[in-house]
Amino acid sequence: MDPFFLGIAAFVLAEQHVETGLKLKLGQFARAPLIAPASMEAAAAHVARALRQRDSGTAELVCLLLAAVAALFAYANFNQAAISTWSATVSPESSRLTAAGWWGVFVSIPMFVFLFLRGCWRHLVWANMLRRIARLELRLVATHPDGKGGLSFLAEYPNAYVLFVFGVSSGIAAAVAKHLMQGGLSTATLTTTMAAWLIIVIAFFAYPLSAFSKPLADLKSKTLLTLSARATVQQRAAERKLVGSNIVAPDPQEAEQPIEALDLTKQYDQTRKLSSMLINRGVVLPVAAAALVPFAAAGATKLPYKEVFSVLKKLLLV
Repeated sequence: MDPFFLGIAAFVLAEQHVETGLKLKLGQFARAPLIAPASMEAAAAHVARALRQRDSGTAELVCLLLAAVAALFAYANFNQAAISTWSATVSPESSRLTAAGWWGVFVSIPMFVFLFLRGCWRHLVWANMLRRIARLELRLVATHPDGKGGLSFLAEYPNAYVLFVFGVSSGIAAAVAKHLMQGGLSTATLTTTMAAWLIIVIAFFAYPLSAFSKPLADLKSKTLLTLSARATVQQRAAERKLVGSNIVAPDPQEAEQPIEALDLTKQYDQTRKLSSMLINRGVVLPVAAAALVPFAAAGATKLPYKEVFSVLKKLLLV
């Protein structure tokens, strides 16, 4: 079976799924609305720029050329095989590519690389657009029930890439499986490999989301300071009502201020719980599973199923 078949199929299916998911998330900025009126024109310009970059013919051509280079490297690698494999038949006199090998050189490998690079380019365009939007004036609120200032919906966008990540992982896991056929594998090695790949995948999606950490952190800091100041005024007024004057630094002019009926305790507690980190392992569990399952399947060819499942479960739930 072509080791890149699953990856190519996943890439093809992923394209529409990704476009639909990202469009839905982007639309929430207008539905909320989260962008201040003064920044709407700039936001529209950022979106238009991203669409032009996404559909760039130059970018597609570069991806195609790099795919051709990958095919040439694959051809050279197949011809240098020391033993016969699915891709080449080795004899004392010469080395010849099999039908599967030629298929890999001319079809599956360049197609896999092209679709992979195009998907990465489009995600980079999306990432840069988000980072530009993060610098605009945003209508965030510290006490939003989602605990993210109103941006928790954005933290879920990586799950639109489940099929894409599964496709990439399938291709890499196929290469790992090929290596495993030539040597041994320990549970520790499998755990390290899967953990490293999971970190790479999460970092891939954390890059655009990290741009919102600063506005969220600033929002939290400013809101806490404002609420603290208001609470000081309010509680000193309540103190005067109960005991007749303030215990510390009484001020006749301050005594004329009315008592505010609003209790700021709940707002203050909610603000303290505001997180400036949008991405977390719980939210991206589906994409994490898509990244690790192909490696688990490759590992199961050399290790007991229970050990592989234990590693998979540990990495997904820790």
